[in-house]
Amino acid sequence: MAHCTNCGTQIEAGSRFCPSCGAAAPQSAPNPYQSSQSAYQSASSGYQGAPNTYQPPVMRDSSDSTDAQNNKVMGVLAYLGILVLVPIFAAKESRFARFHANQGLVLLIAELGFGIIYSIVTSILANLLFSTGSFGVWGVLSTLLSLLSLVFLVLAIIGIINALNGKKKELPITGKITILK
Repeated sequence: MAHCTNCGTQIEAGSRFCPSCGAAAPQSAPNPYQSSQSAYQSASSGYQGAPNTYQPPVMRDSSDSTDAQNNKVMGVLAYLGILVLVPIFAAKESRFARFHANQGLVLLIAELGFGIIYSIVTSILANLLFSTGSFGVWGVLSTLLSLLSLVFLVLAIIGIINALNGKKKELPITGKITILK
């Protein structure tokens, strides 16, 4: 068994890196098809090319996670109908709250638009179907349109779960639309 030249930990045969410190394992015979410089560079994003030195990958700024932790409630409020106005006006500086406020506002506008279209379509269909005596067709169409409105509830639940988990993840259908920046 080989030992790490950096920290001295035992390394299993065939391992390319030390399980303790991440340094490259000593090779018994050099590979003639690959230069040592390119092997270190392609091994991992944490390796910067110098043998036996490990530099961890650059981590994201912790201010994003702090912002998410501090504004989870605002993120949840964004998906509760008209309460989307609370994070819009109360958390203007929070990128996390702003993201979820945009997602919630787009969802609210889509839901209001669907409600208007639903009202118009159902009133026209009701007049047509009741005048012809097709009460059964009206029941089926009314049920289908009502089930379609559940899509908005599902999207709101997805948004709330994302906000509670501290994620800035777009909603499946309306997520690409941006109103607030």
